[in-house]
Amino acid sequence: MDWQTSEDTVPSAFITEASRRALRGTPPTTGAWREGDDPGERRFVDLGPLELESGRSLPHVRLAYESWGELAPDHSNVVLVPHALTGDSHLMGPPGSGHATAGWWGGIVGPGLAIDTDRWFVLAPNVLGGCQGSTGPASFSPDGSEWGSRFPYLTIRDQVAAQRMLADALGIVRFAAVIGGSMGGMHALEWAVEHPDRVARVGVLAAPAFSNADQLALNSVQIEAIRMDPLFREGDYYDEPEGPYRGLALARRMALLNYRSPDELNARFERSWQGTLDPLGHGGRFAVESYLDFHGNKFTRRFDANSYIALVEAMNSHDVTRGRGPLAETLARVTATCLVLGIDSDRLFPVETQHLLSAHLPRTIHGSEAVVISSPFGHDSFLIEDDLVSPHLAELLAS
Repeated sequence: MDWQTSEDTVPSAFITEASRRALRGTPPTTGAWREGDDPGERRFVDLGPLELESGRSLPHVRLAYESWGELAPDHSNVVLVPHALTGDSHLMGPPGSGHATAGWWGGIVGPGLAIDTDRWFVLAPNVLGGCQGSTGPASFSPDGSEWGSRFPYLTIRDQVAAQRMLADALGIVRFAAVIGGSMGGMHALEWAVEHPDRVARVGVLAAPAFSNADQLALNSVQIEAIRMDPLFREGDYYDEPEGPYRGLALARRMALLNYRSPDELNARFERSWQGTLDPLGHGGRFAVESYLDFHGNKFTRRFDANSYIALVEAMNSHDVTRGRGPLAETLARVTATCLVLGIDSDRLFPVETQHLLSAHLPRTIHGSEAVVISSPFGHDSFLIEDDLVSPHLAELLAS
C-alpha cells in the first residue's frame, strides 16, 4: 500500500496552482490499461486457466511484464521484483507512450545500481488482479464484457501461483532472488515458504508475516469508501460515462496517511494555508488538505477502483501461517538467504512486525533482528531512500 511512482514518492510538498490546473476535468471511468492502448514496454504471456484458493477459477490468465538486463544461457541470473499495491511492471525507465509515470524504482534497479542490470536479468510483472495489462476486473471475461463485479476473490497465494506460471512459461526454474516491498514483500515471503526450491535469495522490505487487525481495519474503510460511491454501481461501471473516482480518490487519501509519517507531514505543512484564503470559516483550505486531494485526484487517472479493492483484499488474505502451522514451523521451510528490512517511521507495518519475521527465518544476512533504516518518510521510505536501501540489497545479492 504505497504510492509506487516516482512522482508520488517524492517527499511531501506543497501543491502549486499549476499542478492543480493540470488535473482539471473529470477523470476517466477507469485508469486501467485497456486493450488497444499503447503497450509501451510491456510484454504479455498467456498462461491458461488458474484454480484459485477460493474454489473458483479464472479460465484464462494473462500477465503483463517488463524486463531488463541479459538473461544468462542457463537462466540462473533472474531477479523477480513484484510490485506493491498500486505499482505496475514499469520498474524503471522514463514516462512515455504507454507509461504515464517514470519507473518506480529507478534509483535501485539499473546498470551499476544495487540491483545491477549489467549482472542480473530483472523481471517485473504486473500482479494478477492489477489494472496495467494483467488479468483483472477491468479485463474482458470470456463473454466479451469486463469482469467487473464478477471477478473472483484473490489471495496473495493466488498471485504467487500466477507468477510461478509466468516463470514456467519463460523457462525459469529457480530465481536468483525475489525482492519486494509492501505487497511485493508479501509475495517474496510467500515464494520463500511455498516454493523454497525455486528461490535462492529473498528480500522482504516493509512487509509482515501476516496482516494484523489494525491493518485489516485500515483496509476496510478504504474499500468501503469506494463501494459507497454511487458511481461504483456494485462494480459494473465500465460502460458508464463516469466511474467511482470520488470513492477511489478518498480511499487513496486515507491510504496516504498510512504511508507517510506524522513527523514528515507536520514538518512540511504545519498549519500552512493553501493560497491566501483563510481556512477558518472563510473558504480556504489547509495546505495538507490540498496535498491529499491532489494525489487522490491524480491517482484516479492511472488506476481502477475494482482492482484497488481486489488487491487490498488480497493483502488482507496475507498470513504465511494460514493452514501451515505456527510461525516458527512455517518459516523453518525457508531455505533462501533472506533480507528483512523495516523503517523506523512506518506506521502501516511497524518494525516490530519485521523483527518478528526475522527472528524465525533460518538464514538472514543480518541475524535475528531485521535491518532498520531511519527515515522521516514512513512506509514509503523503501521507495524514496535509495541510498539507505541500496547497500542492504547489494549485500543480499552478493551473498
